[in-house]
Amino acid sequence: MTDKLDKTPAGAPPEDTPPVAKDSAYAGPPEAIKAIPVRHWGRWVSAVVVVALLALLINAFANGDIQWSTVGDKIFDSTVVAGAGRTLLISILAMVLGVVLGILLAVMRLSKNPVTSTVAWLYIWFFRGTPVYVQLLMWFNLALIFPMLNLGPIYKDEMTDVMTPFMCALLGLGLNEAAYMAEICRAGLLAVDEGQTEAAHALGMSHGKTLRRIVIPQAMRVIVPPTGNEFINMLKTSSLVYVVTYNELLRSTSVIGSSSFAVMELLFVASIWYLVMTSVFSIFQYYLERYYARGSSRSLPPTVFQKVKANLLSLGRDRSTA
Repeated sequence: MTDKLDKTPAGAPPEDTPPVAKDSAYAGPPEAIKAIPVRHWGRWVSAVVVVALLALLINAFANGDIQWSTVGDKIFDSTVVAGAGRTLLISILAMVLGVVLGILLAVMRLSKNPVTSTVAWLYIWFFRGTPVYVQLLMWFNLALIFPMLNLGPIYKDEMTDVMTPFMCALLGLGLNEAAYMAEICRAGLLAVDEGQTEAAHALGMSHGKTLRRIVIPQAMRVIVPPTGNEFINMLKTSSLVYVVTYNELLRSTSVIGSSSFAVMELLFVASIWYLVMTSVFSIFQYYLERYYARGSSRSLPPTVFQKVKANLLSLGRDRSTA
């Protein structure tokens, strides 16, 4: 058996090189293309404009008639800290009440029983259709309609003693939140494929066991992220309980501001506390969404530090190519 003869003449280009014109000599492989990034002048101009406007805003507040020393002195005042604690407490309790009642309403809304589904729909229709401020006033003035709360042998007392500012705030915020949580939970339950329920019923599981073990665990991926957003919104909405004389953060700072004639300074103190609480829980919400996205996303969304690092690297590349 003979070896294959190499019929390529001396000085000819290899077989894997692209063909060249007959009247030109072979000059080797082409040079690599040097890509020059496009300079986005609009980004730099818009960045300069935004920074300039931000500097003007900071300068206006810095030179305004605001006693910033009062803000620093009152931000950790015992009354303010206690008010922030009550804001956090009423927000957590109202959210728990809203979640529990919202899950129940969502199951009732999806029920094939026309009575329970209609009652759930009417509840959601009423509490979503009326402002929470009006609902708080209704609970606060409930004694005008029912002077006594009479539950027979179980409990009996005057309505003014039952509807304390704390109870009015809890019912006003919690029952209103339940209407929104019902729709969130209903969307999560509907997001689970019906084949999962059919397969569970084929295995002999009851409807309640199917919900607890099959449907709800899968629906949590859809329910949890907007629930975190609702809680952050609850922290801000809790300021409305000022109207029922519940001594939360806004009322605590307003009382101090009225007595010390530093109204704006104490409003800044309240704003700082709201920003701190919402920022902390926003971080928790972000990582909670990232946790529940593990089974649905091929790649997890970047963390806050990864985003900052990526932005710094991109800024460094823009400067090097400029």
